[in-house]
Amino acid sequence: MKYRITHITEYRFQEDVSLGMNCVCLTPRVTPWQNCSYSRIVPTPQATLSDRRIDYFGNTLNYFSFERGYRTLEIRSSSRVTVRPRTLESLDSSVSWETLVIKPETVNQLNGSQSDRVEMALYSPLIDFDDESLRDYIQVSFVTGQPILLCLQDILKRFKADFDFDSTATTVNTPVSEVFEKKRGVCQDFAHTLIALLRVLKLPTRYVSGYIRTYPPEGKPRLRGTDASHAWVSVYCGELLGWVDIDPTNNCFVSDDHVTVAWGRDYSDIAPVKGVIIGSGLHSLHVSVDMDPEEVIAE
Repeated sequence: MKYRITHITEYRFQEDVSLGMNCVCLTPRVTPWQNCSYSRIVPTPQATLSDRRIDYFGNTLNYFSFERGYRTLEIRSSSRVTVRPRTLESLDSSVSWETLVIKPETVNQLNGSQSDRVEMALYSPLIDFDDESLRDYIQVSFVTGQPILLCLQDILKRFKADFDFDSTATTVNTPVSEVFEKKRGVCQDFAHTLIALLRVLKLPTRYVSGYIRTYPPEGKPRLRGTDASHAWVSVYCGELLGWVDIDPTNNCFVSDDHVTVAWGRDYSDIAPVKGVIIGSGLHSLHVSVDMDPEEVIAE
């Protein structure tokens, strides 16, 4: 699948911003299953200074500094991405989940290219919740000797049954413990909660941000600007499979309906837009996303 993605973030301030600095994480990654042929991020007003670098996790970050006053800031990200389907072997032929557990005695045996598994099995700034309720919940799906992909399939089904999507139930600062108790939230909450559950078992699990293709109701036109950023989970499943992405919000293994932008330990590592400003007063935020598949581009 080929996609054209436009992501617009607009801030409107009640008072003049005299100085602003932003870090933007909106450039799709290049992976074995995904190629980004074009990506451009343009701020309005024009930045005084700008820079780009690759972060610790291999994500592309853009930096903008504004030294002239403004009341409206628009950050427009435009990308063209090709995504290939990801196929998995038979679920019951994958390795046992116990063989993937990061144990203290094996940490020093991992080489540099494998060390990311360790940090993805530990606490992180937004995922530090661990108690018996988490362990009791996850162990229902992770039975001794069970293949890892079957375990993941089962926990996805249980998430679908037990958790309700509710955009009013949480904020960006709602802790995992509250989401797990209420069983309500949005994709970011579900990703954080599932990561917490898998890290209880010391399974390497990372937070992934990106986009998902949406479909309008049958017989209805596709509305512009109504798509949204998305979040899901990636689990290390052994040398043969590598990192396997699963979407707890939609009860599925990720394929070519998803576009990967970035990954890290949790949302705090890869927030789409963050920064600091001086002299703003109150402000409003509006985000618009369009993810157009190839057939729309061709029209």
